[in-house]
This record gives sequence, C-alpha cells and structure tokens, in this order.
Amino acid sequence: MPNLRKDNHYVPKVYLKQWAKSGKISTYRLLVPSDNVPHWKAHSLKGIAYHQHLYTYLAGREETDEFERWLDTEFENPAEEAIRRIVKEEQMSSDHWERLVRFAVALDVRTPASLRRFLREQHENLATTMTETLMKSVQKLEEAVRRSEQIPISQEKNDDRSMFKVIIEKSAEGAGHIRTETIVGRRLWIWQMKHILKNTIQEIPLKKWTILQAPHGMAWPTSDNPLIRLKYYDEDNYDFEGGWALKNGEVLLPLSPKHLLYRNHGGVVRVRGTTVDMRTAEIISRIIIEHADRYVFSREEIDIHKIRSRVVCPVTWRKEQEAWKLWHEDQTRAERDFQVG
Repeated sequence: MPNLRKDNHYVPKVYLKQWAKSGKISTYRLLVPSDNVPHWKAHSLKGIAYHQHLYTYLAGREETDEFERWLDTEFENPAEEAIRRIVKEEQMSSDHWERLVRFAVALDVRTPASLRRFLREQHENLATTMTETLMKSVQKLEEAVRRSEQIPISQEKNDDRSMFKVIIEKSAEGAGHIRTETIVGRRLWIWQMKHILKNTIQEIPLKKWTILQAPHGMAWPTSDNPLIRLKYYDEDNYDFEGGWALKNGEVLLPLSPKHLLYRNHGGVVRVRGTTVDMRTAEIISRIIIEHADRYVFSREEIDIHKIRSRVVCPVTWRKEQEAWKLWHEDQTRAERDFQVG
C-alpha cells in the first residue's frame, strides 16, 4: 500500500505537544539497560511513544493502515480544538466535551499497556467465552429447527466474521463436531478496539466532566499510559481497575501541565477550573507516575525516582526491544496463516 503509515503513535503528538518545549519533550524512561542512561532525555514528538506497524494489519492479502487513519480522523483531529480551548481556558460547547471524551476513550484502549492487558485477559478467558458462545448459538439453531423457523442470517460485516472460524467436522456415522478458532494478537486487539470505539463508547457518560487545575508551583506530568480509571478509597488504598461508570470510580487525564480532565461517577461535580490543594495535587501526580508504562513526560525535569524508581535490567530491556522489532513480522505471519488455514 503506497504511503502506508508505519510509525503508529499510541500517544498522539497533538496531545503530547502540551508538554513540549521547542518541539522537544522531556522524557523519563522507566526501563533502561544501564545505569549510564540519563534519567531525563529530550525527544522530538515524532520520535517518542510510537511503534512501527502497531496498528497495521492484513486486509485480504494487503497491509492496511486504515485503523491508524481512522483514529486520526475520528478521534485525534476532532479533539484538537477542544484541547486548545481547555489549555486557553476558553468556552466549551457540548460538542467540544463530547469530542474530548471520545479522545479520552481512544487513549484508554490504544496503548501497549492496554495491549498487554488485552492479551493477558484473552489468554485467560477467551477459550471459555468462545465455547460458551458457540454452545448457545448451536442451542438457538436447534430450537429454530425444531420450531421450523427460518435460520437467522448474521448481519455482521465480513471484517467481523473474518476474525473467527467455525469448523464443522462430520463423522461417518452422521454425527459431527463443531469448533471455533481465532488468533490472539494484533488483529483481534484491533477488532476489540473498534468494537469499543464504535459501540461501547455510546454508553460512556458525557455529563459531569470537569477540568481541575494544578496549584501554583506544581505541574501535572503525563505518561505513555495517560488515561487513568481509578478506584480510590484513600491515599494509601487505590487501584487502576475503575470503570467509566463505576460508582465513585474516577477518570483522570492530564491535558496540559496545568489542566486535568476529571470525572467522579456519583461524586460531587467540581466547577471547571477548580484549583486543587497542594496535597491533592501531590497525590494525583503520584498516581499519574505510578500508572505510567515505560515513559513519564514532564514540562520540567522532576524527581520521579522519589515516587517510582526506574528498572535497570539489560536482559529485560533487550528482550522487549527485540519483541517490538519482530512485532510486525510475527503478527503478519500469524494473520496470513490464519487466512490460509
């Protein structure tokens, strides 16, 4: 495919530029191969928070970057004006808020941290889910036949159906076996992200969002895993398993060193522009850093190590680098074999 977008930024440049100076963003790496690696390094916005062919996949026999372009068209570009208005503290319309929330949801699902969580969950649960779904489907078909009803025809798009194979093996006695197959990898991840960003996103509340401001002398950092779904009890007791509509679940997304998108489902709605107290700001900053995956970004170099020490391990670092180098080749081979098989 000509002009294929190979460098897929999982944290968009339109977002990270709020922390940049002269096109460079100060970056703290949380996994390094040696103690000699500087704690902070300035990167260009083009040169950070991306992997080659993260979202590329096979459509038929050709590689396509349609998902990368779709994210750009449907989520990044529409949110740019909303982010600008937040940073400039200008009036926001309901349409601006909706675009901002859609952008936040996309950030939640498109990162390598989200990919690893997805793969772990699928390896744990997918086989059981597919078997249960298949048994229910067969039961519905058998009931329709008994009632002499017309067999329903799937309305799913070919793209959805291509993610799963249904294989029927007949025996000589007339009986048979039926099974389903898929591959747990990039293609299934993209399929799931599309489902969330086209369907599940419709259920996410669009009201009661606000903007919290950092107090004087403090600035919000951000990370390569910037959207935080927080389940918070007190400053020593919280986790990142909150939901978008979980009662008292909180959603946080830094939008600039000064501005933080915030929603507390079922909690008190704070006036937009509320400046939080210093202690609350320190807790939020700590949470942002703890939620980071591999990078923390900041307008100024701060003492990240006091909150979260980086991991110095050449073996782990090298394995991860090699895995990303082989990512596209391995995933493409698996997708091609699944089509042929």
